[in-house]
Amino acid sequence: MKHYEKNMEYPVTITLNGVARSAPAEARMLLSDFLRHKLGATGTHVGCEHGICGACTVRVDGVAQRACMQLAVQADGRKVDTVEGLNHGAGAELGDLQAAFKRHHALQCGFCTAGILMSCSHFLERVPAPTEAQVRDMLSGHLCRCTGYTNIVNAVLDVAAQRQAALQGSTQHA
Repeated sequence: MKHYEKNMEYPVTITLNGVARSAPAEARMLLSDFLRHKLGATGTHVGCEHGICGACTVRVDGVAQRACMQLAVQADGRKVDTVEGLNHGAGAELGDLQAAFKRHHALQCGFCTAGILMSCSHFLERVPAPTEAQVRDMLSGHLCRCTGYTNIVNAVLDVAAQRQAALQGSTQHA
């Protein structure tokens, strides 16, 4: 692994939600702080800073990870997706997962929502037709003090069903 001197800044370039972005970062700057303070991706929330609550979850090279547990310099050259990248177009239209959260009232204060959405997006790619138990198990890595999780589970299952129906419809028309 590359050696970094403390209290020095290093150039960090990532592909953030499909766009190449660069900024200097100190060797010990967390990815969560880099995203928020250097690149302005404030949808990434910082909760516990110990990797427990899940509020800072982003996707690094497609995999859901806690941004408070990774240094910005470790993300150099990688693809990072945040909640800002889940919508369609220039931020005008909500993505299907975001729309389902809205439709099912799957958020209250919203602080943990961005991280949960990022975990859900990764989960649904790996498990396209989950059971309720599988969704609840995936959500066990997140702490939400407001919702009780039921509406979140319903939203995830709704998206999974919609995606499966669309997939079946596209194969029938082929």
